[in-house]
Amino acid sequence: METVKIKIQGIVQGVGFRPNTYKIAKKHKIKGYVRNLGNLVEIIAQGNNVEEFIKSLSYEKPPVSKINSIEQENIECDKVFSDFKILESSSSSSGSSVIPPDLGVCENCLEEMRNINNCRYMFPFIACTDCGPRFSVINSIPYDRSRTTMDEFPLCEECLMEYKNPLDRRYHAEASCCDKCGPSLSLFNNEHKIILDENPIKKSAELLDDGNIIAMKGIGGTHLVCKVTHNKTILKLRKRLNRSNQPFAIMSPDIETIETFAELNDLEKKTLKSVESPIVVVKKNESYSFPDSLAPVLGNIGVILPYSPIHHLLFDYSNEPAYVMTSANIPGEPMLIKNSDILNELNGIADYFLLHNRKIANRCDDSVIRYVGGNLSFIRRSRGYTPAPYDLRKYSNDLNVLALGSELDVTFTIMKNGLGFQSQHIGNTNKFKTYQFLQDGIDHLCNITSTSAFDIVAVDMHPQFFTSSLGVELSKKYDCELVKIQHHHAHGAVLAFDNNVDELIFIGADGVGYGDDKTAWGGEILYSDIGSYERIASLSPQRMPGGDTSTKYPARFLLSILFNIYDKDELRTLFIDNYVDFFKYGEKEIDITIKQLEKGFNVPITTSAGRILDSISAALGICGKRTYEGEASMKLESIASKSSADLKIPLAFNKYENMSVLDTSSILNQVIEMKNKGIAIKDIAKAGQEAVAIGLGKMAVDGANMKNIDVVGVTGGVFYNEAISNSIKEYVKKQGLKFIRNNNSCAGDGSISLGQAIISGYRKG
Repeated sequence: METVKIKIQGIVQGVGFRPNTYKIAKKHKIKGYVRNLGNLVEIIAQGNNVEEFIKSLSYEKPPVSKINSIEQENIECDKVFSDFKILESSSSSSGSSVIPPDLGVCENCLEEMRNINNCRYMFPFIACTDCGPRFSVINSIPYDRSRTTMDEFPLCEECLMEYKNPLDRRYHAEASCCDKCGPSLSLFNNEHKIILDENPIKKSAELLDDGNIIAMKGIGGTHLVCKVTHNKTILKLRKRLNRSNQPFAIMSPDIETIETFAELNDLEKKTLKSVESPIVVVKKNESYSFPDSLAPVLGNIGVILPYSPIHHLLFDYSNEPAYVMTSANIPGEPMLIKNSDILNELNGIADYFLLHNRKIANRCDDSVIRYVGGNLSFIRRSRGYTPAPYDLRKYSNDLNVLALGSELDVTFTIMKNGLGFQSQHIGNTNKFKTYQFLQDGIDHLCNITSTSAFDIVAVDMHPQFFTSSLGVELSKKYDCELVKIQHHHAHGAVLAFDNNVDELIFIGADGVGYGDDKTAWGGEILYSDIGSYERIASLSPQRMPGGDTSTKYPARFLLSILFNIYDKDELRTLFIDNYVDFFKYGEKEIDITIKQLEKGFNVPITTSAGRILDSISAALGICGKRTYEGEASMKLESIASKSSADLKIPLAFNKYENMSVLDTSSILNQVIEMKNKGIAIKDIAKAGQEAVAIGLGKMAVDGANMKNIDVVGVTGGVFYNEAISNSIKEYVKKQGLKFIRNNNSCAGDGSISLGQAIISGYRKG
């Protein structure tokens, strides 16, 4: 009798793949077995319908599974199987499957949770094969309960029967449990004493209604929660967190409620309701009436639907349209996951603490998505998506690459067997605890992908990034090659991968990226064929008095931009009369900044598009001090979105080192002149944004014509701005060229590590 060994790689563990295989085998009268084998599923199949059985595995797979490859071979087998069985897992494998991400609670579980006759009625940790925590609870592979943090909760007799029944929805659902054998909730006050209440979630809803702030531990981390309708409480949270302006994400019970205060298109609705359950940045509508302190000045807001049973139960006891649901962490540090840390480090920030006793093995922040021109663009790719891999077999099948990303919004990527496992959001590695989190995350992802050696460690070119220093250490540890990848080249490689192109002209526009000439790039026109790149054009180089100080106080950069246009005394008068409050030390600092520019002292060069947009924002009085990343530009975008005017700013181009550059001093000078004429700020904001966009677009089209390339793309943090993206899109398409942008990756730095892995694999593959 024919015996076939089948190996399946992909998202095939923790998603009900084995019981599904069992059912299909029974249907096709197949004998043999299925088991988890390290990072893949192994099947031994005997029977007359093996080929039909294998085909069925592909098109009848569980909804949250994903098959990357199916290998089959006929083998010699003396044993004749009498039945088809699900065997215990084995840990011996070097494959590249991986457990799925954490998934939002499914409809079946919600129905059970709200059924008074069900044994899991109102149980806040209900889960099954189709939903619940995965990545956040796994300690090692293969993905079995004994290798997760659920190992501390032995199953009761009833749950064990479900767990062992191949035909049950909870067969080997590792997070499955009930109120007799699962985790439990406790509500603490700020003295760390338990508040005795038979329903801590209901009590939490009452405390929130009274204007309290609660630290609520969830699936992959902890949130700080408060009412969105109570301005005093929002301001209290801002003061305690020292987050004066950064927008808060909010959670609403359903789509219908969100539509009472925000505009939603079909793509946004679908994404909000998906099992990944990300935060989606949407536009406020005309009925929006929440306090301005929730998302100051901005025309959009991040919203999310309940994705854990705790969230759903909270809204069952509440009439609130939404709650603030923001990551609980000390600014710049990782989200808190240990109960002792939550109680101690958030003491004085939260009034109460709703905690559970299930350990979080891997913190995983909420993912954040924005649709730009109909394209999905990740602002943060994390919970719900990590560690599901990207298919990078086009670039390399046999190299192991560890790519460490940039400095802010860091992720890392492990490329193995042609798959790119991008980590969850790590954050700002300038902070020591975040840097530790990065190292711990690398160790853990190496563990669950069975990766013990690397051929390449890839880092950013910037010599002062902590990730670059770590890369040197790790290349020595693994005795492998260290590769340095230019920041915008990495952006472009992700853009090319996202759109399946091999050659392109792209605009890389963001805050900063270390350039070949050792200056700070950020408004670049580049040609790339994945493995290499060429700088074709850019924004005009400008000086940054005080270096990074100019990023925090953009009026300093504005002064520098205008320095070569205005007479010194005229410039001084302009800034003292209009912008003195935008300088930390007022008039004295204006004078010092002018002297810096005169002497050329501590004035590094940049072509950053982000800094130009910040300067327009400062010039118009919209934002004079940055309190969070991207604040000035985001507020500029919101003000500009209110304009319907068709005001144009004439563009000027110069030559710089045999390269075309857009004269940004001319743009800012005209912005000032328009403001002095009394033109509406919103109209100038729109015109200023569009001038930068069209200038970049024109240089990109010129570069495409020069290189005879028909694809022009945009990438970098600037392109979360929909107006700028769409202006360039319209310009490029009018010239008869194809326009592309990120559609399944981060336009910002969150996907830099993915680009580094792609380039490294392509060059060596």
